[in-house]
Amino acid sequence: MLLGDVIYISRTLTMLTLYFVHCLVGIGKDFEDDLEFLLQGVSEFDLTNGVVASEVLVHGPLAFPIGTTEDGRAFLAGAYYGQGRVVVITHEGLLRRETLAPFWNNAIHWLDEGRNGVVGVDPELDEAFNLFSKSEFKCEKTNLREDLSVFVCTAYSDEHVEEIQDFVAEGGGLLIGGHAWWWAQTHPGENTLTDFSGNKILNKMGLSLLEHIIWEGSFKAPVPSQAIKDTYHFRHLLHRFAGHVTEGEDLTEREEEYLKKLGKDCANYLRMKAHDCSSYTQVVSSLTDIIKKSNMPQVCDSCPVKSPKEHLLLSVAAEVYKVCPDPDALLPYLIKDNPLMPVVYNHRIKINANTAGEEEWISTGLYLSPGMKTYMSTPAEIVNEGWEIQIGCQTDHLEHEELKRAPCVHERFPVTSEMMQVWNLWGGLIYLVAPPDTQVEGVEVTVQMAVPAPYYKAGVTTAADWLSLRTAPSPWAELEFDNIILTVPSDSVRSLDRPDELAAFWDNIMRNIADLAAKPHKFPRKERFVTDVQISYGWMHAGYPIMTHQSTAAELVSVDHIRSEGLWGPIHELGHNQQRDCWEFPPHTTECTCNIWSVYVHEEVLGINREKAHPNITLEGRKSQREEYVKGGKDLSSWEMWVALETYMQLQEKFGWDAFKKVFAAYHEMSNFPEDNPGKMNLYAVTFSQTVGMNLSAFFKSWGWPIETATEEKLSNLPSWSDHPMVQYD
Repeated sequence: MLLGDVIYISRTLTMLTLYFVHCLVGIGKDFEDDLEFLLQGVSEFDLTNGVVASEVLVHGPLAFPIGTTEDGRAFLAGAYYGQGRVVVITHEGLLRRETLAPFWNNAIHWLDEGRNGVVGVDPELDEAFNLFSKSEFKCEKTNLREDLSVFVCTAYSDEHVEEIQDFVAEGGGLLIGGHAWWWAQTHPGENTLTDFSGNKILNKMGLSLLEHIIWEGSFKAPVPSQAIKDTYHFRHLLHRFAGHVTEGEDLTEREEEYLKKLGKDCANYLRMKAHDCSSYTQVVSSLTDIIKKSNMPQVCDSCPVKSPKEHLLLSVAAEVYKVCPDPDALLPYLIKDNPLMPVVYNHRIKINANTAGEEEWISTGLYLSPGMKTYMSTPAEIVNEGWEIQIGCQTDHLEHEELKRAPCVHERFPVTSEMMQVWNLWGGLIYLVAPPDTQVEGVEVTVQMAVPAPYYKAGVTTAADWLSLRTAPSPWAELEFDNIILTVPSDSVRSLDRPDELAAFWDNIMRNIADLAAKPHKFPRKERFVTDVQISYGWMHAGYPIMTHQSTAAELVSVDHIRSEGLWGPIHELGHNQQRDCWEFPPHTTECTCNIWSVYVHEEVLGINREKAHPNITLEGRKSQREEYVKGGKDLSSWEMWVALETYMQLQEKFGWDAFKKVFAAYHEMSNFPEDNPGKMNLYAVTFSQTVGMNLSAFFKSWGWPIETATEEKLSNLPSWSDHPMVQYD
C-alpha cells in the first residue's frame, strides 16, 4: 500500500485512526491470522499442466505473500487497501482450477469479511464463475458494481482502474488474476511497473506484477506461524538491511540469502517512480541513506563482487541514482574514480537508416562519462516513431555469483521529443537505435556535450583523421567497416596505424560468410562485436551484438594475429547468426552447423587447414569421435557438436563447398518448412541429394538419421552414394 496516493479515507475516520494507519505503514502488520484463515485445508498450490505465471512483487507494508516458490518468489499474495482487501494470483487460468477450489473458497470468504454479499465475476471468466458457483456464494456474472461484496476480474484491462481502487478502498474485496510476462515480451522498451494495466490497479495496493516468469510446479503452502519469520517480505527485509548498514545490526543467515533478491526487488520497485507518494519517497530516502553509509563496491575485473550485500548495492545503484532528489550529490558515493575528460560541444551527426525486420544501432563516435548528462536534439521526423537513444554498448544482463561489473550497465531513452536529456550512471558510448522497417536519410542529430571516442568509419574517416581520433579520451572505441562493427577498449586501437587494411581484411571475411550462406555481400544489418569485462554466458555468444570478453579485443583488431592463429571463436558466433531454423535440428546442430562457417573461413580466407584450425577436427580427433558414436549405437541423442560436424565434413569432402552454397540457396527459395526435427532432416536429405545429383539416403541412415521410406522412394531415381565413409560402420 502506498500511503498518500493509495488509501481512501472515509470522512468518518478520526484523526486517531489516521495516526494508527500511518503507524501501520511504518511497521507493517502481523499477517499470521490472515494466513491461518486463508490456508485452512490447503497444503499445496497446484501450478502444473503448462501454467506459466508471473512473479508478484509484494512491496506494501499491508501486503503479504501467500504462495511462494522455494526461493521466495511470490505467485499469490494478499493485501489490505483502505477499508477493503485484495488477493492476486499471477495467472488468470488458476482461478478456474478445481485443485485450488479450497483456497478460493477461503479467499472469497476472507475478501467478503462476513457480509455474505454478492460475488461479481467478470463475464470473461466463465469457468471461474462455474467453479465459484459450486460453493455457497451468491455469484453473478457482471461488470463492477457498487453493490458487490467481492469482484473477480483479470489484470488485462485498465478501463476501470480508479473505480476498482475506490471499490476496494471503500470496503470491497478484489480477487484478480493475470500475468505480466507476455505483456513485457510484446512491449519492449516499456515500463511494466507503470504501463501494464494490472499494475495500474495494483501498485497502489502494495502489489505489482513483474515480467519475471514462474514456471509450472507444485508448491507447498506455508505454515502460518513460520511464514512470518521465514518468508521473504520486501518491506521487512529492507528495514532489517537498513538497520544492518546504519546501526550494525546482524542479519540472520536466511536474511543474508535473500539480499540478492531484495536488490532486484528494490530496482523493480523504484521503476514505479511514484514521487507523489510518501511511502515511495520513504523507500528512496532509505536506499539513498544505505548507499551513502555503505562502502559502495567499485566493481571491476580486479575487484569482483561476491557477497549478497554487494550484489544488492550494485543492483539498486543505478535505479536510486535515477530517482533520488539530488543524483549529483549521490554520484561520488557510487563512483569514486571519475576523472574529468575533454569534451566536444554541439556535435552534429548525420543519420542514415534503412532497416528491415530488426532494429539497428547507429554509432555516433561519442561517449558519456559516468553520471554525465547531455542534451540531444533530434529531428521531428523520428520523434515518437520508435527510435531510441542508447547509452552504453554492453547490453548483457548479468546473473553471475561473481560480478565484474554491475548487472545492467546500459540505458535506453525512447525519442519522445525533439530535445532530450540523456545519461547513464555507468557511462557509455552513445547510439541512436533505429526501429525495424524504418528508412531515413540525411537527418541530423546534435549532441550538446560529450567525450569524443576513437571511431573509424570505412569510407569516411581518412588516414589523417584516424591519427588524431585514435587518441580520443573515451575508454571505448569503435571500428565500423562495410559489414561489421568492432567495439573494443580504446587501448587496443591506440597503436593501430592502418585501420583501412583491417577494414579490407574483415570485408573479405564477411563477403565469404555471405558467399557460403548464398546471400548478397551487403548485409541487411552490419554485424557487431562488443567486448566486455564479463558477459552473460559462455566465452562468446551470438546475437546483436555478438558479445565477447575484453581479452579477445587485441585478436579482433590484428590482421597478423588472425592470419597466424586463426579466429575460430568469432567466426563460430558469426556462423550462429547465419543459422536458419529450417535446416537446423536443435539441440543436435545448435553448436555444430555454425562451425561450417569457421572451417570455411579458415580454409578459404585465412589459408589455415581445418586440421590446424581447431584441435577437435584433426584427423585423429574426427576418427575418435566417429568411432565413439558408432560404439554407442549411433544414438541420435549423442549426435551433437563435433560428431555432428563430422557428418557435414564428410559431405564437404565429397561434394565441395559449392554444394553447401547451392543447398543454402535452395532453402532461400522454399517455404512451408516442417517444424519437427525428423521432417526437417528428411527435407535436408532430399535437398542435398537433389543438389548434388546423388541419392544420399544410405549415408544419412548410416549416421542414424530418421530417413523415411517416402524419402528413399523420392530419391530412388538418383545414383546411390554406395562408398560413403560410414559404410565401414554399417
